[in-house]
Amino acid sequence: MIADTFAGRVHMEWAAGERAAMTPLGQLPFFIEYLKQGGLFDGWVAGCPLSLTSPNAPSKRDILGTVMLSVLAGHRRYAHITTLRCDPVNPPLLGMNKVVSEDAVRRALSKIETEAGRVWLQEQLDYCTRPLLREPWILDVDTTVKPLYGHQEGAVVGYNPKKPGRPSHTYHSYMLANLRLVLEVEVQAGNQHAAKHSAPGLWTLLDRLGPQCAPWLLRGDRDWGNEGVISEAERRGQAYLFKLRLTKRVKQVLERAMRDDDWHDAGAGWQGKHGEIRLIGWSRQRRVVLLRRRLAGVMITQPQADGQLALGFVEIDEARQEAWDYAVLVTSLEAEVVTIGQLYRDRGDCENSFDELKNHWGWGGFTTHDVARCRIMARIVALVFNWWNLFVRLADPDHHREAITSRPLLLQAIGRQTNHAGRATVTITSSHGERDRARRALTRIAAFFATLRETAEQLTDLDRWYRILSHALIKYLKGRQLDPPRRLQAA
Repeated sequence: MIADTFAGRVHMEWAAGERAAMTPLGQLPFFIEYLKQGGLFDGWVAGCPLSLTSPNAPSKRDILGTVMLSVLAGHRRYAHITTLRCDPVNPPLLGMNKVVSEDAVRRALSKIETEAGRVWLQEQLDYCTRPLLREPWILDVDTTVKPLYGHQEGAVVGYNPKKPGRPSHTYHSYMLANLRLVLEVEVQAGNQHAAKHSAPGLWTLLDRLGPQCAPWLLRGDRDWGNEGVISEAERRGQAYLFKLRLTKRVKQVLERAMRDDDWHDAGAGWQGKHGEIRLIGWSRQRRVVLLRRRLAGVMITQPQADGQLALGFVEIDEARQEAWDYAVLVTSLEAEVVTIGQLYRDRGDCENSFDELKNHWGWGGFTTHDVARCRIMARIVALVFNWWNLFVRLADPDHHREAITSRPLLLQAIGRQTNHAGRATVTITSSHGERDRARRALTRIAAFFATLRETAEQLTDLDRWYRILSHALIKYLKGRQLDPPRRLQAA
């Protein structure tokens, strides 16, 4: 065929199907070796509680491999799986016989018993993250909303600031701060967004981790600053940092504090001071940190009918024509005000993780009529998200790279497979503007795995996984090596 373009006529032809062993994910073999060396994919498949007895049923490896490839490619709907079915290169590298259809995936997930599926995926999340929990770490707890557009189980109208009145699910998540790794996620109905619905899962998670792996700090937004959560954290001896709602009593404290001049620099343009407060319903006084920030160019500051200001609680100094934004934190820490302020500002990174998981990883999609499969897919997405983030750390230990930049750089490239004299070769052609940087990074990763294969043949999958984590998180661990517990080594 001929296409008449502005550069002249171009002759077009389709490659013959049998001879064109091509893939759009040409750099995926590096990630596949990472999964193999760490025992991640094999362990995930072996532990899956799926049992299909039909002689025509696909294998567990084909089903889970298809799901993983779909999530890794950035898909949001089961229908997108069809785009993977003509890839003749990567599925065999994962030990798969074929890429199964979207209907086969949906049917297979419906066969997994709810509790067995939860235990299976939680074990895989723990295998991925638990080695890091003996270091001082911060647990971020938060909830995000997933709007729904059909008649799904649990689709209830609740808190939905972006689409008011739209039914939704709520994703209650628990994350390892700084590293952006998901420890657990629960899918609940749209009207179950409050902290009281998340708290049981939080305490269950902390009980499972035990005192040796407990977080250094528990951190959450204003929904968590209530007596039930705070008193339980104090009973457990768990340090916490929560934001308080600006209730009438809290505003009175702020108004009195505004008259004083003992405000100190809290970083990033904020000023702060500490004090104590006992709200109605609290069992005792607790330490609070008051923060304020001068606002510039406030557009809407008129009080509403109920007396609250349109932009939240904003204090206006009429004499100086200045407007101040306030925040009040309750904490068990005895640190300086500037430290407390920075710790809470760092919590904003949790919101970036939600944006990435919903818009680039599938938490905003993969919806079915029953909530059971939504819960399974939410945990599978979180697991693949963790795998990819740690793999990217091998390429760049100093920074977190979001999927919107790391996938095109380290995953997406045209790969052409050829076979000659029993040797398979994948030739990579990347169209990325920084393909040379990607090539150097992937070459370093390949060299690391080559060394691991040569020097660690006698090691178990768990031993190799600890070495991979130590290499990927060398900056986070400050050069220390992670050692597998003896009990796990013996097992």
